[in-house]
Amino acid sequence: MARSKKLNDRRSRKPAEQDDEREATWRERTLNAVDTLKAAQAEILAQRTRIGELLSQIMDLEAERTEETIQRISTENSTLKQRVRRLTADNRSLDERLKAARSNLCFQDRRVADLEAQIAAPGSAPSAGDPTTT
Repeated sequence: MARSKKLNDRRSRKPAEQDDEREATWRERTLNAVDTLKAAQAEILAQRTRIGELLSQIMDLEAERTEETIQRISTENSTLKQRVRRLTADNRSLDERLKAARSNLCFQDRRVADLEAQIAAPGSAPSAGDPTTT
């Protein structure tokens, strides 16, 4: 029943009123679309400006990398690699020397302990052929 009343109300309206109503709806949609378009254009402009700034920074960075700079960095890199190899070899050599010194110290400690044991034992004198007496 309410539905038929609405239909009757619509039919009873003048066609000019209906046209005005439709026109107002379309006008509002158009204004919304225009506002959205302006916002999108502003955002596009902001993004283009940012892209331009970033491209400028990239160009500045690329300009700093001249052939001379690249050559200098390559030379420094080679020098540093050689230095690492030399330091690694030195470290290996020092490690071997440390192991030898520890082994020698261990041998000396045993020799000292043997000599102390011989001194502590009364009546046992080191023999002439004993290698620990030399």
